[in-house]
Amino acid sequence: MTGLNADSALAAVRSVADVERAAASVLPADVRDFVAGGSGGEVTLDANRAGLDRVLLVPRVLRDVSACTTTSTLLGRPVTLPMAVAPVAYQRLVHPDGELAAGRAAAAAGVPFIASTLSSVPIEQIAAVGGSVWFQLYWLQSTTETLDLVRRAEEAGCEAIVLTVDVPWMGRRLRDIRNGFALPEHVRAANITTGTTAHRQRAHTSAVADHTRQTFTSALTWASVAQLRRHTRLPVILKGILAPEDALRAIEFGVDAIVVSNHGGRQLDGAVASIDALEDVVAAVNGSCEVLLDSGIRSGTDVLRAIALGASGVLIGRPFVWGLAVGGENGVRQVLDLLAAEFRDALGLSGCDSVTAARELRTTRTGPRRPDRPAVDGVTATARV
Repeated sequence: MTGLNADSALAAVRSVADVERAAASVLPADVRDFVAGGSGGEVTLDANRAGLDRVLLVPRVLRDVSACTTTSTLLGRPVTLPMAVAPVAYQRLVHPDGELAAGRAAAAAGVPFIASTLSSVPIEQIAAVGGSVWFQLYWLQSTTETLDLVRRAEEAGCEAIVLTVDVPWMGRRLRDIRNGFALPEHVRAANITTGTTAHRQRAHTSAVADHTRQTFTSALTWASVAQLRRHTRLPVILKGILAPEDALRAIEFGVDAIVVSNHGGRQLDGAVASIDALEDVVAAVNGSCEVLLDSGIRSGTDVLRAIALGASGVLIGRPFVWGLAVGGENGVRQVLDLLAAEFRDALGLSGCDSVTAARELRTTRTGPRRPDRPAVDGVTATARV
């Protein structure tokens, strides 16, 4: 969507749902499914939203919120929102400018942009747009090539390495399988040279899944994390942690942050909703590293929910992709501006004048009260109510 049509669509946007509807009207059906879909029966995809909607905030009153601010820090660096733009592969699928447009929008919004190993633009070009760029790393079949990507990210000026740990291979994403989804020739994994199967369309087969099986290792272990930690001077973040036991091990291996994530419902179908795993992980790490949340965030209120449950911040995935599809850089900027306005509104209406104050909010959940969790290495995780 370009020109007047894009401007008109963006002018009518009042929520992320509006942006998603606008994107659905302009994207080819198979591309829309590739972005929107989850794995299996999409139980976890749906659970992410249901879990967030069950979290209810207990607002405070009679507090001065006239100077309410959304600023915070991530990895010790200032951000205008406790938020980063999540790594999403092949963004030129939805707009010709792809990662360059999204990166510029993130820089303008004052939040980090996380560039994927499977970006459709090389990491050097993405980093050159300015702002804070983190590099998301998939561990490839070749360790040498993997560590070369880390070196390239460092030399390009990236500020962190985000190792995704929940993809030994791609989950069974039935929409892609049914569509026989393959990448068009003009969209490629610009950072790597391994494999050509992502463009090889076959009935009832996801060519992108074939490509990841060919390209990624299924032997990623804690030894790999140790090797990465030794190899880079940058902060290391592990993305894809759900179990508190794994969070504790991550601390032992010297990581700087973890992202509680089920990959947006795109890996193990039936995995716990990220928001439901968050409290136990926060309790387990007990301040030893930062904890971010990924999967299902669709509003500023969702951001506040995550902060109140102990997260340092959140990652935004599909919403910015919908904005990119509708209006390129301007579309992504509108999504980020919308989330910023909603988050500030939620902060003030909850009686909080800052992100720090929001960490003290109480929450409850609709439905049955969660039982106390068993202790994990001496840490008992309970529902924070």
